[in-house]
Amino acid sequence: MSDATQTAFDQLCDYSRETALLSSIEGLLGWDERTKMPPRAGQYRAEQITYLAGKIHRRWTDPRLGDLLGELVGSPLAEDRHSDAGATIRQLQREYDKRNKLPQTLVEELTRTSVLGQQAWEKARAADDFASFRPILEKTMGLKRQEAEALGYEECPYDALLDQYEPGELTSNVAKTLAGLREELVPLVAEIRDSGRQGPVDILHRHYPIETQRAFGSRAAAAIGFDFERGRLDVTSHPFCSGMGPHDCRITTRYDEKFFPGALFGILHESGHGIYDQGLRTEQFGLPPGEYVSLGIHESQSRMWENLVGRSRAFWEFFYGDAQQAFPEALADTSLDDFFFAINDVRPSLIRVEADEATYNLHILIRFELEQALINDELPVADLPGAWNEKYRDYLGIEPPSDADGVMQDVHWSAGLIGYFATYSLGNLYASQFFDQAGEDLGDLDEQFRAGDFARLRSWLQQNIHQNGQCYTAAELVERITGKPLSHGPLIAHLREKLGPLYGL
Repeated sequence: MSDATQTAFDQLCDYSRETALLSSIEGLLGWDERTKMPPRAGQYRAEQITYLAGKIHRRWTDPRLGDLLGELVGSPLAEDRHSDAGATIRQLQREYDKRNKLPQTLVEELTRTSVLGQQAWEKARAADDFASFRPILEKTMGLKRQEAEALGYEECPYDALLDQYEPGELTSNVAKTLAGLREELVPLVAEIRDSGRQGPVDILHRHYPIETQRAFGSRAAAAIGFDFERGRLDVTSHPFCSGMGPHDCRITTRYDEKFFPGALFGILHESGHGIYDQGLRTEQFGLPPGEYVSLGIHESQSRMWENLVGRSRAFWEFFYGDAQQAFPEALADTSLDDFFFAINDVRPSLIRVEADEATYNLHILIRFELEQALINDELPVADLPGAWNEKYRDYLGIEPPSDADGVMQDVHWSAGLIGYFATYSLGNLYASQFFDQAGEDLGDLDEQFRAGDFARLRSWLQQNIHQNGQCYTAAELVERITGKPLSHGPLIAHLREKLGPLYGL
């Protein structure tokens, strides 16, 4: 390898790191907007973030970047596509090619609309007023159609948007995967319904003081491995996680003193995202080997810690005594058996982020189908609330009493995150398959959790997933770790193993 090639690679890395610095500032402004920003600052915040997004896009499309990549794509450094150098060149070339398809004006207008859209959504949801939200959602969908056409696609416009979150994936493949899951999930949910059993969920609706929830949730997050020296926990209207630097990861939740699982499992979920961000290689921050591989893989980490760990009996055999001490009014006279059944109760519900493990993916299927119809211009935004309610009747047998708890419950569409929802179900599938492999490699995970040992699983995840960054695609990572392609089998097996004894299946 020549000195000129190494010099070009070093310049490429410096360029990428500087772009990441700008992106981290944009991320910090976005976090502040959703947690601390004064209400009247919204319009100017949209201009601030739009300005940064424009500068970032210009950097991604700068001919200087293209020249550096041109020198490196055919060089010895690119020969091993899975090496740090090879992954860096491959992924930055991919990003450069995609960005150059997008007009600067479209990028800036998408950014401005997404910021204003989130602000409009928050007000409209609080007022249960879809009509006031409709105009900016219509604008968002129009812009996303333009984006899909500019990017190009293999089979349908939705492919272009899905690819932004799950690189290389096709809508048809995801639809086939989710259809296979649905074929086994719907009968399972029916068996549970027909069992006549129900968890004692009244336990979860007793009085749980918010400050005590905050302290308990923080202890649980720290126990599973979220590093509060490199992160923090705040309150927002819709929980999320933002990584703004190699040592700056922000997670959020929302509290309800009359519903215990909402905040706690939200904290465990976002901590899972945070543990992934904190497990990435800090020396590679701003470069593909230091970035997450896909949102489906990212979601696998949050869903694993929330459900496969946090809703396991072994987790609560360690934590339940602490919970009873923290919430004596609610839990002092409640058995672990009853509590465990309550947090794993399966029944149709309105709110996706509070849904049980079994019905959760039905919420995702609804969104996955609706947003395809929106992007294909087959469903007018004006008809969206009715279509939403109809699908909830068909898939879950319930109907939202309001748009606030129906079509406006999620922030994603207001932020222009079209193509995102499928990654939640993919994350559930990835999580179960990874978790099974971790059990084979590490031994009895339940025994470790009962003893409060979560470090071995966390280290396994860091070694096998986090520290690979984008050196492998999501599909390659699954094959590399488990020796098998992605399958819905492990998730269904997990649900039957846990829920079977509770419901006498």
